[in-house]
Amino acid sequence: MTQTATITHDPQRLRALGRANEIRLARAALKRQIARGEITVAEVIMTPPEAAESWPMSELLMSQRRWGSERCRKFLKHNAIYELKPVGTLTDRQRTLLASQLDLSCDPRLELATA
Repeated sequence: MTQTATITHDPQRLRALGRANEIRLARAALKRQIARGEITVAEVIMTPPEAAESWPMSELLMSQRRWGSERCRKFLKHNAIYELKPVGTLTDRQRTLLASQLDLSCDPRLELATA
């Protein structure tokens, strides 16, 4: 039996560009939600949406208020996680560890106590 290739109307390159644009838009929306406090980074780490699967950890952490590159670098180094590690490749242990530490560091009562 001879197999035939399926011909699509859109070239593969255009489909890839469209998909990349969808992911960029979804990440931008997710960043806005994080900045407004509608969702926490810990929640994204524990149950990452499809758009966040390939998102580097440092970019995700920097979407929070008061989190710059230096704070992200120190936080990830303390937890032995590479800055460019994609969110979707974290192990369950790493997810739990990061989420618990982020929940503690984002507790408003702690911020008031240290201010």
